[in-house]
Amino acid sequence: MAAAPEGRNPAGGQGAGDGNLIDIDRKPEPAGREQLPPAKGDSDLRGQTPDDLEPPADALLVVRKMKKYFPIRKGFFQRHTGDVKAVDGVSFFLRRGETLGLVGESGCGKTTTGRAIMRMEPPTSGEAHFDGRNIVTMDAGELRRFRRKAQYVFQDPFSSLNPRMTIGETIREVLKVHGLAVGAKADARVAELLRVVGLRPEHSERYPHEFSGGQRQRIGIARALAVEPELIICDEPVSALDVSVQAQVINLLQDLQREFGLTYLFIAHDLSVVEHISDRVAVMYLGRIVELADSDELYRNPLMPYTQALLSAAPVPDPRHKRERIVLHGDVPSPANPPSGCPFHPRCQHPLKDADCAKIVPPLADKGGGHFAACIKVPLGASG
Repeated sequence: MAAAPEGRNPAGGQGAGDGNLIDIDRKPEPAGREQLPPAKGDSDLRGQTPDDLEPPADALLVVRKMKKYFPIRKGFFQRHTGDVKAVDGVSFFLRRGETLGLVGESGCGKTTTGRAIMRMEPPTSGEAHFDGRNIVTMDAGELRRFRRKAQYVFQDPFSSLNPRMTIGETIREVLKVHGLAVGAKADARVAELLRVVGLRPEHSERYPHEFSGGQRQRIGIARALAVEPELIICDEPVSALDVSVQAQVINLLQDLQREFGLTYLFIAHDLSVVEHISDRVAVMYLGRIVELADSDELYRNPLMPYTQALLSAAPVPDPRHKRERIVLHGDVPSPANPPSGCPFHPRCQHPLKDADCAKIVPPLADKGGGHFAACIKVPLGASG
């Protein structure tokens, strides 16, 4: 947890906009003062973070302080001059059979988080434990065994399929690599998987270009199911599809979850899709999780100003319902040069925003009832 600037009392005593430093040698506060709620506008740094809490007993995936930095190199000698902080200290857990939605604007680090968990992009630091084993320290053999238990569904189903291989060959390759089936047994498994995702067994002889976008995504899901995984990371699996096809694929994913007991990390930017499929939702901004809560709670009572702005922009399927739009000014800061303090403060519309917001890095603190928000202007007890 980041500390307040020297001499600053983050939990009470100063009002919003009062940027003067407090005398370090001031008299001690009366007994019990620290238990009082902060004055309106004061910076509140109380509350436990996900790193402070023990994950539940049924947690399948636990991510702790994961970072992924991409080095910036310049000049003839390719000197290291900085880093693109794509993922900057992400922590969360995922229970068995649960769906966690990971949302945010393009470039916020959602996909990089998923790829780092799968070790497609080796993390710069941090940990990711799958069923008690640290993915980051796995050797090649352990990693192969892990990837039989965890699979990835890509955003673009066409580019993730080999155009020179039939669908049957694509799925049989997965079965062969993991030593699961060959020959007639593999053929029977391919036919079964295609039926499970709503395709016909004879489709196994066709090539990817002969299918629609929705059918290709079903093929991607069938390939992921081939190894009987426990965890599937869905990287914007419906963003390239028509709305009617999106609903079909989402319903398929939910049916498969119920049938096979799957656990999903569902990455998306469409808030309505995430609300429909997710049990909990994590909102990312500039490489960090800025809000994390149960889906119903987050959509009913968003605490983080960034989440409020995102929800205000989501379309409502009722022409009689008017939603007040929160327009964010300015561009998203560069992850190579993030702002000091709260990464969202240059664009924040919070009425109590003050100098502390530019100085204090807000912890992802529990504001009540397991609703985490990274905002020092949201007091403890704002939720729950």
